[in-house]
Amino acid sequence: MNRNALRTQSSRLPLAALLFGLLLPLGGHAEEVAPAAPAAVQEQPAVATETTAAPIAGEAIPAAAQPSQAEALKARLAALGAEATSEQIEATKQEFLQQNGITGPEAEQLLLAVDEPATGNELVEGDNAILHDLSPMGMYNNADKVVKSVMIGLVLASILTWTVWIAKGLELLIGRRRLQRELGDLKGARSLNQAAEQAHAKHSFSATLIEDAREELRLSAGCREKEGIKERVSFRLERLVAASGRKMSQGTGVLATIGSTAPFVGLFGTVWGIMNSFIGIAKSQTTNLAVVAPGIAEALLATALGLVAAIPAVIIYNVFARSIASYKAQVADASAQVLLLVSRDLDQPAGERAQAPIAKVG
Repeated sequence: MNRNALRTQSSRLPLAALLFGLLLPLGGHAEEVAPAAPAAVQEQPAVATETTAAPIAGEAIPAAAQPSQAEALKARLAALGAEATSEQIEATKQEFLQQNGITGPEAEQLLLAVDEPATGNELVEGDNAILHDLSPMGMYNNADKVVKSVMIGLVLASILTWTVWIAKGLELLIGRRRLQRELGDLKGARSLNQAAEQAHAKHSFSATLIEDAREELRLSAGCREKEGIKERVSFRLERLVAASGRKMSQGTGVLATIGSTAPFVGLFGTVWGIMNSFIGIAKSQTTNLAVVAPGIAEALLATALGLVAAIPAVIIYNVFARSIASYKAQVADASAQVLLLVSRDLDQPAGERAQAPIAKVG
């Protein structure tokens, strides 16, 4: 009986040892797992601490009112104008900071926001006047004094061009029609005296030709050589033709001058304006197109005005050159007709020339 009990107990000992060996690791893991739970609980306040610490890190960011302060400072700096020096700009910034009690990092952030170049959208939205400045009158008002003087000179040159066109055009039109009518009268006359009777207009050019020819005939009354008389009359008439051409050409020289110099004057204004635009770029420290474009547009307006003045001047000058050449040809025809009448009178017998009535021209 005792032996059976001992065998039973001895057989249970290895089983108990096996169970104890299995339970021992589980107990160690349980102890390790059990403390881990509080650690996870302790990590949650850390997250909360970091979450609450975020606003502390953001305290260096300017206050919510800083954008309005930056706009106010920008407006004050813009009121100084483009001619303000760096000393004036710096003094204005420091005065603004003192008035608003802005110091430390907040002041630095504000100055950085003010000095940061504005984008094109901000310029368009913040200053709608730029759109109006792109009109010709707006660009003229914003232009430099030198560019303004160039623009005024080119506008006056354009006005002078159209004035000459109207005045000289009317003079040529009237003169050519009058000569055409008088040339028909000269062709119908049979003698110099008859042509003088038909010269009704007191200051007509044909009357001037006839009177000059008759004056030479009176001065050469004692001469026997008819060919010499004809040559002297022809020389007088040629001088009158040349004088009429010079008189009709008066005023057209200014058209040639405007046509040749106006583009270069406009180009000078453009170069000057672009130079000022580059200086403005250097002062504003930005190459944004919204800042650069108005100055360049003002400069190019000078070149446009130069072309507006030059192109019509060149065209009108060429038209007048052809019209004046046609007018001189008509005068030459009238002069040749008067010389023909002089030659006809000289070839007549002396008695018939004496009987011919002498008409007073004018």
